[in-house]
Amino acid sequence: MAGDSDKREGTRDVPWLLTTPSGSSEYAMYRDESLDPPALVCQVGTTQLRYHLSCIEDLHAWLKSQGDWVPLGSADEQKPAAEGTVEAWGRSPDNPVGGWYGLKKGLRGRFGMYLPPLLERLGLAEVEHNPRNNRMRAI
Repeated sequence: MAGDSDKREGTRDVPWLLTTPSGSSEYAMYRDESLDPPALVCQVGTTQLRYHLSCIEDLHAWLKSQGDWVPLGSADEQKPAAEGTVEAWGRSPDNPVGGWYGLKKGLRGRFGMYLPPLLERLGLAEVEHNPRNNRMRAI
């Protein structure tokens, strides 16, 4: 039944299958509460990124506090994030985890690329899907 699969969606066995905002890449995400700390696992080809599981609710709350569209500003960990973007907030010492939501050193960036489509899928945000310079806002 559809209702049964909905409850399992977002698990290792039934991950969310997502596409980057620009539509250029597909990836999978799932919750793994058995990790320490509990994580949101993002599988992009053979690369696995992990973010604090609390990032979903925290990002949604931050977007609501912004009250309007926010640029995504996706960047690798080694590159600076533009001020006022989702990416910058995902690394800011002022966010609820006091810094990086990314958990794997060297792969802590791209928060502004991989999180927005998940929030959109969960019905928490609206995301633009242009080739570049996309934005999102809370629903």
